Amino acid sequence: MSASRASSDDKVYDVHSGRLVIAIQAFLIESEGIRLMVDTCVGDCKERARPEFNHARFGWLGRLEAAGVSVHDIDLVLATHLHVDHVGCNTYYEDGRWRPTFPKARYLFVEEELNFWTSETARSPLERTGDYIGDSILPLFEAGRADIIGHRHVINSSIHLVPLPGHTPGHVGVCIESEGRRAIISGDLFHTPLQCENPDWSTRFCVGPEQSRQTRRAFFETHADTETIIIPAHFPYPCAGSIHRMGNHVYAFRFIRVEDISNVL
Repeated sequence: MSASRASSDDKVYDVHSGRLVIAIQAFLIESEGIRLMVDTCVGDCKERARPEFNHARFGWLGRLEAAGVSVHDIDLVLATHLHVDHVGCNTYYEDGRWRPTFPKARYLFVEEELNFWTSETARSPLERTGDYIGDSILPLFEAGRADIIGHRHVINSSIHLVPLPGHTPGHVGVCIESEGRRAIISGDLFHTPLQCENPDWSTRFCVGPEQSRQTRRAFFETHADTETIIIPAHFPYPCAGSIHRMGNHVYAFRFIRVEDISNVL
């Protein structure tokens, strides 16, 4: 996708504000009797350094309930990585402490990711965002609801993790395979289709920009012109699509048609 094509497509570019369109969303997977929630967005009523997140009320849990899913229905919660907009609804505040939002779920955290964000190295980035590790991650361990896993962890016969390091040290994607079809939730490997044409572009939020570029290039090369459905974390609805070669190390992202969504897997 070229810049000119992107600018004419209001899915990814708002011509009035001159800004890219970025969604913040979670993904619910139902497989073999398991309900897995991948990422939990920003969360409500939490103290954050970014004004648009600070004590915000996005109402994500209300929309989840409206869709027919109760917090009691979730068996597993997985974080693709530990950035503020991916873990916020992990907990809620009640009776003087942070409690697990999904009371029956096990919360899964990749070891490399957890080690980084609980280290002294992460102090500076956390000061710029607000201590979401303290209010959205650590209370889950205190409550005995959290598990530390490897970056190739297998959920069941249909779902496993794939390491996609760079954006953060332990960043992972989620591969879903069913009846000969494959989809990958790619997390924050790329934030906009413009990065398909420009794979070396990284955001300022990438902890390791060079590793992020290498991982992104390898991912594009592996999955371009295949039937694998790619589901980036921040693409606007319908968000899913496929990657295609357009030239020498240049790619394009094609959104899936809305009418085909129910037939992806």
